[in-house]
Amino acid sequence: MIIISGWIRVDPGARDAYLRGCVSVVEQARASAGCLDFALGADLVEADRINVYERWESEESLDAFRGSGPSDDQTVMIRDAEVARHQISGVGPA
Repeated sequence: MIIISGWIRVDPGARDAYLRGCVSVVEQARASAGCLDFALGADLVEADRINVYERWESEESLDAFRGSGPSDDQTVMIRDAEVARHQISGVGPA
C-alpha cells in the first residue's frame, strides 16, 4: 500500500479556487483502479494550506493515475509544498 500525504500552500485568497479546480481530479482518482482514498482539503487553521491525502493499493496503480501531475494552472498557484510517499507493509485497526 502507498500513502501520499502532506500539504501544499497557495495564496490565501486563491485557496478556494484551487480546490474548486481539483474537484474533477479527486473524482477521477477515486474512480481509478487501485485508489483506496483521495482527498484534498482546506486546513482549519492556516488560510494558505491545503492538506493532501491519498491511499493506493500499489505503486502501479498510483503511477497509472498520476500521469504528468497537476495542470499548469494549478502548478503556478502553488507557493510551497511538502508531500511524501510512504510505503506501508501492514495495516490494522486504529
